[in-house]
Amino acid sequence: MELKAEEEEVGGVQPVSIQAFASSSTLHGLAHIFSYERLSLKRALWALCFLGSLAVLLCVCTERVQYYFHYHHVTKLDEVAASQLTFPAVTLCNLNEFRFSQVSKNDLYHAGELLALLNNRYEIPDTQMADEKQLEILQDKANFRSFKPKPFNMREFYDRAGHDIRDMLLSCHFRGEVCSAEDFKVPFLTPPLSQSAFS
Repeated sequence: MELKAEEEEVGGVQPVSIQAFASSSTLHGLAHIFSYERLSLKRALWALCFLGSLAVLLCVCTERVQYYFHYHHVTKLDEVAASQLTFPAVTLCNLNEFRFSQVSKNDLYHAGELLALLNNRYEIPDTQMADEKQLEILQDKANFRSFKPKPFNMREFYDRAGHDIRDMLLSCHFRGEVCSAEDFKVPFLTPPLSQSAFS
C-alpha cells in the first residue's frame, strides 16, 4: 500500500506548462509568443519576428560553416633579388643576464638582491638550489664582515659582467665571407638589459 502511494506521488508531478516556462525564460520574445492571453496580432508578430531571426541566424551559421570547409587560401609570393644587402641586425636574448664569474663582492653587495642571489638581509636565500662549487664561491663573495663597499655604477657593471659577443660568436658567414665579432656593434641595450641587439 505504501509503495503505491509513493509511486503516485512521484508520477503525480505535473510538467510545467509552456506558458510558465516562456514567462520565466530569458530568451527574448518567448514570453510574448507563449503568453496566457488568447491569440492576438501582437503574439503573431512576435512569433514571426522570432522565427525570422532564428532563420537568419541558421542561414548565416550554415553559410559560415560551408565557407570554412571550402578551405579558401591565397598564396602570393614576390621574390626580389637585392644586389646589395646590409649586414643584418641580430637580437640575442639570454636569461642569464650576467656572467657569475664576473660578479664581484662589491657588485653582490649593491645588486645581490636585484640579481636574486641575496635577500634583503644580505643572506643567500636558497642554498639547496645551487651547485656546490657555485655556492662556495657565492658564500665567499657574500661574506661582508669587515667589507667596505665602494661606489657602484650599474652601467659599468653591465659592461663588465654582461655577455660579450666575442664569447658567444662561434662562426659567422655573410654573403660568402667570414665575419667576426668586430663586424658587430651594440647600438643599444633594451630595458631589461638581457637582450642585446647587434648589427
